[in-house]
Amino acid sequence: MSTSAQSSAETDSTAARSGGTVTDRLVELNGRYSEAFSDPGMDARPVLHVAVVACMDARLDLHAALGLELGDCHTIRNAGGVVTDDVIRSLTISQRALGTRSVILIHHTNCGLESLTEGFRQELELEVGQRPVWAVEAYTDADQDVRQSMQRVRTSPFLLHTDDIRGFVFDVTTGKLREILPTS
Repeated sequence: MSTSAQSSAETDSTAARSGGTVTDRLVELNGRYSEAFSDPGMDARPVLHVAVVACMDARLDLHAALGLELGDCHTIRNAGGVVTDDVIRSLTISQRALGTRSVILIHHTNCGLESLTEGFRQELELEVGQRPVWAVEAYTDADQDVRQSMQRVRTSPFLLHTDDIRGFVFDVTTGKLREILPTS
């Protein structure tokens, strides 16, 4: 798993000592990266013609977990890895404009969405005076939510390729994927 050599607390501390923010530190690290960078000569079309939809959780190193290299796939991430209208938008562009044919959906164990409810939206409304237009998409059963996400992809009228849609739950303690079969 590729992680920073420093913990987030150390990174925050280093940034504070240098008078900057964590973002300043990351921009500095990008400067070092770009010095050794050379254009790989790729275009935006994924080599493996696959799009991966997954949770944004920092414990998921998708490329390492799936043995992927730069340029192999499109990666679409959000809270929970939930198939929302925006995910359908991204998958539609991925398929229709950039040639992907397969979709892999990955949720994971111990997801933060399992501890939220749709009441989160009401709490935000009370705090800021405006209710978000988006749904939290909280869930208590990752397997069932993967099935729901697979169904949303399979039934979207915008997607050309819905025959190779597979869903998984990633175990954050073992690193293993467990396939979730769709309901018939």
